[in-house]
Amino acid sequence: MTIRTLLASSVACAALAGAAAAQDTISIINCGDGGGGEAALQQVHIDEWLAENPGYEVAIEYVGWGQCQEKSITLAASGNPPAIAYMGSRVLKQLADAQMIRPFDMSEDALASYEPSVLGTVQFDGQVWGLPRAFSTKALFYNKTLFEQAGVDLPDGPQTWDDVMMAARAVTENTDAAGIGFPAASFDNTMHGFLNWMYSNGGEVITEDGEAVFDSPEVIETLQFYADMVPYMQDGPLAYDRAELEPLFTESRIAMYVNGGWGRATVGDVDFGLVPIPAGPSGAQSTLLITDSLVVFEGSGVEEAAADLVTYLTATDRQADFDEAGGWTPIRQTAKSDELVAADPTWAVFIDIIGAGGPEPSVIDYVAMQDAINEAIQGVILGEATPEEAAANAQRTIAELADE
Repeated sequence: MTIRTLLASSVACAALAGAAAAQDTISIINCGDGGGGEAALQQVHIDEWLAENPGYEVAIEYVGWGQCQEKSITLAASGNPPAIAYMGSRVLKQLADAQMIRPFDMSEDALASYEPSVLGTVQFDGQVWGLPRAFSTKALFYNKTLFEQAGVDLPDGPQTWDDVMMAARAVTENTDAAGIGFPAASFDNTMHGFLNWMYSNGGEVITEDGEAVFDSPEVIETLQFYADMVPYMQDGPLAYDRAELEPLFTESRIAMYVNGGWGRATVGDVDFGLVPIPAGPSGAQSTLLITDSLVVFEGSGVEEAAADLVTYLTATDRQADFDEAGGWTPIRQTAKSDELVAADPTWAVFIDIIGAGGPEPSVIDYVAMQDAINEAIQGVILGEATPEEAAANAQRTIAELADE
């Protein structure tokens, strides 16, 4: 069911539900189980805010990752929204279009505290619709032992697509492992994985002016790269999302794959290296920037207080502590992020690339765009479409979505 359908079906009861809502309780729906260190720290920050705002109480509910966004949207559509919800920034345009959430009134100093590329994940139509709460960048993990066994001589790791191709071929031909793992299941991180490589080849899905450009030479080159890598991928790539590649890397069954900073905790005994996403022939090293955000829903009756609480929780120092507790890429560059790199130099690969990264493309019907891009990827991998054909097919859908 779409956001618009949910909204349309519940207009009649919205006013009554809104009137009945408690005016002094700020309800929060948060994704996860509430068991991590970041959840405990968030509660400390909430308690500090409550001490400064004694007229309110905060009721926080943790909901599993697969249901939390849908629950928030369903409640909002029925006229009983949470005051605050944790959302993937990819859905903000949908929520704003349905007039479910309100933008944040931010000063120039507050806006300047974010890297423009990070702010771009939550900003459109001149407004900021959510404040980033969790953030990830990606890097290429490679198995140094498999490289050595295959005779791959890249002391600094793969830096270009040619390096990746050479290493993948050598590993596939000279060891029992596949050269590289690509996610290709019908899942969001298949598109995300592609966008990492596309941005590293200078491509875009939709320009800043709102023009769909998925049929550009840079995107077609990226699809061709996928086609060329098929002989060196894991068997049956359409059966794998990114999480399912992690054990293949841990077991030395693939020599390379792309993952976020958390992947460092899942490598087991593998002697691994990390490099930014290698540069394509038409681009430079880059990454996809993904943020999850805290949003304020319309209709709770405590919108102003909710916005103040979100602003408080995501203030620079508190957010930096929250990032560290969650093990995520720091949202802002601070002294704490410098300390992270000093303590663990592998953080630099995920932090230094932020300014060169690109956001998830923003359209109202995000799922339709994701499906179109995934179908292009899968068509190329299966040999059912040329890169040009796959790009043209996806372009038609994306152009329609961009015009909405």
